[in-house]
Amino acid sequence: MTTSESRDMSRPSGRSIQLSATGQQARIIQDEHDDGWVLEVGGMIQSHVDLDHPRRIRYEYLARIAHVIDVCWTATRPLGVLHLGAGALTLPRYVQATRPGSAQTVIELERELTSLVISELPLPAGTDLDVIVGDARAASLELSDQGRRFDAVVLDIYTGLGEAEHLSEESFYAELLAMLNPSGVLLVNIGDDAGLPYFARQARLLESAATDAGFSGAWTLVDAGLLERRSAGNLILAAGDGMSVADPDELRSALLARGPHPAAVLDPAATAECVQAST
Repeated sequence: MTTSESRDMSRPSGRSIQLSATGQQARIIQDEHDDGWVLEVGGMIQSHVDLDHPRRIRYEYLARIAHVIDVCWTATRPLGVLHLGAGALTLPRYVQATRPGSAQTVIELERELTSLVISELPLPAGTDLDVIVGDARAASLELSDQGRRFDAVVLDIYTGLGEAEHLSEESFYAELLAMLNPSGVLLVNIGDDAGLPYFARQARLLESAATDAGFSGAWTLVDAGLLERRSAGNLILAAGDGMSVADPDELRSALLARGPHPAAVLDPAATAECVQAST
């Protein structure tokens, strides 16, 4: 299904729907802190959208993903982006705003979720977004079999506490890396508990998959305070040809400058050291 809709000026209805895969309730409601809107699933806020300013990303982890995309490709260049899980489509809106003409694909397990988001928070005119309903791994493998390749692949599905383990295996990272175009980047959101044990495990797995594929390894982007305290939070792992640069210091400096601050950007060697400290 290809979606291209322009926003009308009506407010989201606030209606609640039941998601078939998990049985949870989902709705779009007014944000308590600004003029934006949030996606609430199972009583928990999942995503934030500012329809008038789609370049504005509230959540730091998602902003770090956006900044990798900004740094790795020339400004305004249209990209092919695969989103595995996309919440309220905050990042697809950002890519469309900054890189008009980009062809984007979303894979979402919950059939009703993306329909709710698009109907309540319509996408900007001209958005080229293909929505696929299904398991992220099975659907991405089908795309790979079709010869589909992407500039960026974003994996933003919670896989901690034993959930969706098939999406956190080294073999899956290898499959996603193989779907990248030259200069492509795989970006993985890791949500972890204090001590960062899950991050350490996933960083090792991505490091192995990346080096086996001929890339330099796994980079880490994170709040510097979270990393220093080893406190619970979100960390971004990145790998691929686009991160395998001749001058890692230059890429690190460019990403650090983007923030959000306080920021920490670890190249593959520093990521490996961090993993050792977390085990």
